[in-house]
Amino acid sequence: MSYTKEEIIRRVKEEDIEFIRLQFTDIFGQLKNVAITASQIEKAVNNQIMFDGSSIEGFVRIDESDQYLYPDLDSFAVFPWRPSHGKVARLICDVYNPDGTPFVGDPRYVLKRVLKKAQDMGYDAFNVGPEAEFFLFQTDDEGKPTIKTNDEAGYFDLGPLDHGEGTRREICMALEQMGFEIEASHHEVAQGQHEIDFKYAEALRTADNIMTFKLAVKTLAQKNGLHATFMPKPIFGINGSGMHTNMSLFRGGKNVFYDADGEKGLSREAYSFIAGLLHHVKGMAAVTNPLVNSYKRLVPGYEAPCYLAWSASNRSALIRIPAARGQSTRVELRSPDPACNPYLELAVCLAAGLDGIEKGMTPPAEVTENIFAMDQETRKAKGIDSLPGSLEEAIAALESDQLILDTLGEHVAANYIEGKKKEWDEFRTRVSSWERDKYIINY
Repeated sequence: MSYTKEEIIRRVKEEDIEFIRLQFTDIFGQLKNVAITASQIEKAVNNQIMFDGSSIEGFVRIDESDQYLYPDLDSFAVFPWRPSHGKVARLICDVYNPDGTPFVGDPRYVLKRVLKKAQDMGYDAFNVGPEAEFFLFQTDDEGKPTIKTNDEAGYFDLGPLDHGEGTRREICMALEQMGFEIEASHHEVAQGQHEIDFKYAEALRTADNIMTFKLAVKTLAQKNGLHATFMPKPIFGINGSGMHTNMSLFRGGKNVFYDADGEKGLSREAYSFIAGLLHHVKGMAAVTNPLVNSYKRLVPGYEAPCYLAWSASNRSALIRIPAARGQSTRVELRSPDPACNPYLELAVCLAAGLDGIEKGMTPPAEVTENIFAMDQETRKAKGIDSLPGSLEEAIAALESDQLILDTLGEHVAANYIEGKKKEWDEFRTRVSSWERDKYIINY
């Protein structure tokens, strides 16, 4: 939907909307908001709402704390899960400095910068369709999450085996009321694991939609006495949760990845985009897979891609080209997980692909065999490298990739790396239950 300031002010007054949440995202992908009452809506749509940026991790220092929220008027929506009287609406905002310049630490601005580069290269749209998986767990008597699912369902199963089906249906209905077009909703491979796919959109709107999706899933699960988590690998021994990211570039309304005369129906630009992703995917990993836990998912045996290869059919490859051609031709990166900051994730994916196009990169040969079934020597002979094996390795790869550092910008890169190093150090020095189980008796 497209709204003017006047339309939003009128809707707030006429539809009994009492609170408006002005939402923004920090560099680590956490959704933040400043809640205002309906009486402040005119100030909000005129970019006059201020907040203390020094209280947001990775934003600004205490001596430069004042920042402003500039709402994206087209993001106005009413939360369908809130009361029908005294409704709550939201506006997604960009963060600005007091002098009227965009704040360089705003992840939304990071993505906008890369989209502007694509525009300068002649591309008028970067469309993205995400496939975000999540787990639904039961809660204990105190409302804290357990890892029990009360769910015996498997891939695409229906109730009564799928006890999360009712909650998943509620989530879909709520999202549709907010303007989403839900394309698919199903049980995933693991017990308690679910996936809801919504229609692709232009990249900035997709990133906004991912943040809204995660909020809706968590809110409605809690309402039903469940806990939803986008943690990549909550349980050892079963599949983790990914967020496969389907991407396509357009020029003049035409999908530039499609070439009817090209090998496999793909254009030179598509192959260079794939090559750019493969070239930078290690440096991107700390962004696309941002947690210590992310690297527990990226191991062989659980369908998660951890080897650097591409294929038009092989699901063990990191990059897959789905069968659809024409306007639906797309490149699917299978490594990202839903814990990532979607603005930064889409920014680095696009920047990597554009770098491949600018430099005319050529990808290695397609790998059609099951990479998981190959031994190390076979993979080495075929030149198939691996993703980083830990957050520590991923941080080091990020620090070595100048394009990805430049894409994030000096402010975001420095604060992001500092935060992730702290996270790794906290994990590295913590004594785990595995260590106690393994060593406390024998030693």
